[in-house]
Amino acid sequence: MRSVPPKIIRKRRPRVSKVRLMFLKGLTFLSIVIISFISFFLVFKGNSNLNETQLTRLISPYEYDYNDGQKWPRLAMKGGDPYIRALMRTISSSESNYPQPYHVVYTGKKLSNLSKHPDWCIKIVSGPNQDKCSTAAGRYQMLTNTWYLMAKRYHPQRDWFMFWESYSFEPKYQDAVVHGWLSDRKYWKADIPGLLRQGKLNKVLRLLSGTWTSLGYGIETNSMSKHLPTVYKEVLEDELSLLGDDFYQKKENHVIVEYFPKDVDNGVVEKALRSLDYQLILLPTVVVDLPTNSIWFGSEVNIEDVKLVAETLISSGVQIRAIQPFAKKAVFSDLLIQVGANQKIQNRPSLTLEEIRSQSSFNRVDDD
Repeated sequence: MRSVPPKIIRKRRPRVSKVRLMFLKGLTFLSIVIISFISFFLVFKGNSNLNETQLTRLISPYEYDYNDGQKWPRLAMKGGDPYIRALMRTISSSESNYPQPYHVVYTGKKLSNLSKHPDWCIKIVSGPNQDKCSTAAGRYQMLTNTWYLMAKRYHPQRDWFMFWESYSFEPKYQDAVVHGWLSDRKYWKADIPGLLRQGKLNKVLRLLSGTWTSLGYGIETNSMSKHLPTVYKEVLEDELSLLGDDFYQKKENHVIVEYFPKDVDNGVVEKALRSLDYQLILLPTVVVDLPTNSIWFGSEVNIEDVKLVAETLISSGVQIRAIQPFAKKAVFSDLLIQVGANQKIQNRPSLTLEEIRSQSSFNRVDDD
């Protein structure tokens, strides 16, 4: 009997479904796009390690001059707390003691393009960080990572490029970011404006020396460090003189009102607050598209002072929706009233003059 050869059964390769194939193609394309964007973003930020020759080649004549012939240049930013402004000028006298300090990068070289932080990584030639590189730039010699972190919190104008936010490094924005940072009592867990008003400059410099190491208590003191108290006294007198006699007369009233001005308020809030007998400090605004709707106050502010501010604003047509003390967990001045906007309470009904006048106290609201 003739043997029959075994039948060879060939397994068919499973067909890849069209849906799966399209998914794989889409995933590959998306990966390429993401990698391309990341690469472009690094270039867009200007991330590079520059040697002296490359740095010199990139420099072009700068067009701004904020020196105005002063030994310690005034700020480009308008407004703000005069004590914080004086502190900022003091910091820059040690960190960027050059003409046109807003354009300075590490080593004292100048840059002309202030559309963004330059992120130039320049080799450190001496000191405790020798052979590392520094991206310090601008009047306050902020490192790239520090600038982007603080600009995200305090920059008053944010631009978008594709999926990323970008922050102008122009002089007034350098000032606004640092002013907001130094004024942030939550961040520092200290009332820096209050400490300065109490004359405790050394305590403030010690607190900040971990960030700006040349302030006399850090690891990189310089020839200016020991002169900072004298510089501060000089620039504070200059800042206070800019406010005129009216500010000096109101110094006896310990309550301070801080307001975050915005275009949507049409100047009404500022005009109303200036009619009161308090020191008024205008702070850089982050929430720019929401009208003023809230009042916060410290633990030692008299309830009648709070009512006076609220009644004045409401009588001027401002819709105040919440009046409340600062959160206990936050570090705020006990004698501070803040006037600003709170997105979380925008749907609450506006308070009336009768409601405010009938209150003997104001409590925290759940939406804040």
